[in-house]
Amino acid sequence: MNDSSVVLEVINIIERNRISTSQVSDALNKEGVLNNFRPLVYGYHKVGLVSYVYTHSNSNYHLHQQIENVPEGSIVYIEGFNCEGKALFGELVAKYLLLYKRCKAIIVGGLVRDVHSLLKERYPIWSFGTTPIGCSNSLPESNDYVNEQVNQSRARFENAIIVADDSGVVLIEKEKINESLKQRLQFVELQEDIWFYCIDTLKWSTYETICRKSYMNNPLVLPANLQTKLKEVMPDESE
Repeated sequence: MNDSSVVLEVINIIERNRISTSQVSDALNKEGVLNNFRPLVYGYHKVGLVSYVYTHSNSNYHLHQQIENVPEGSIVYIEGFNCEGKALFGELVAKYLLLYKRCKAIIVGGLVRDVHSLLKERYPIWSFGTTPIGCSNSLPESNDYVNEQVNQSRARFENAIIVADDSGVVLIEKEKINESLKQRLQFVELQEDIWFYCIDTLKWSTYETICRKSYMNNPLVLPANLQTKLKEVMPDESE
């Protein structure tokens, strides 16, 4: 398991500097994106430890059961199996998690409903889409396939970090949360500042700036503060 201090530092770096999902994915070597998620409401930037929840077989019984125990400040990742295009939850669950359980956001591997209310309250939710048809709340029969999938997902999401913004959702798996990641996050953020300086102030082309990285061979073209930061956060391997 990762050192909890490193996990908190990574979360703080991303949150404090509002590092985007695009930059986080760059720091992960263009990996980590969870496909097909779209924000219900635009303008949010959320980062936190994952609390994994699942449900299956056209029922959200297990979802209701598990969300009683989600920790405050987490990002709830809800995964649905065999729910046949039905919404996993709506307004009540969203309000319970975000208002009363004080979770940061909800990432839904499925559909949601009661969208008029979710939009009105501007709840930070990312999902695959919407529908008016919801799951039942009856206890489904045990399913060996689902149990196997849940075990795989829980191993992947437990102790991981999620970052979500207008571009989508990125997962930082626990094996990648380390000192090297902290350095790369700081580097990609600084690199973007340098790129904008080269293009906006020096009037370089994007080819000269991004592909050739001419500032690396001639760092004196950069202001002193950017030169200093570049030396401080330069990764062991070039980008």
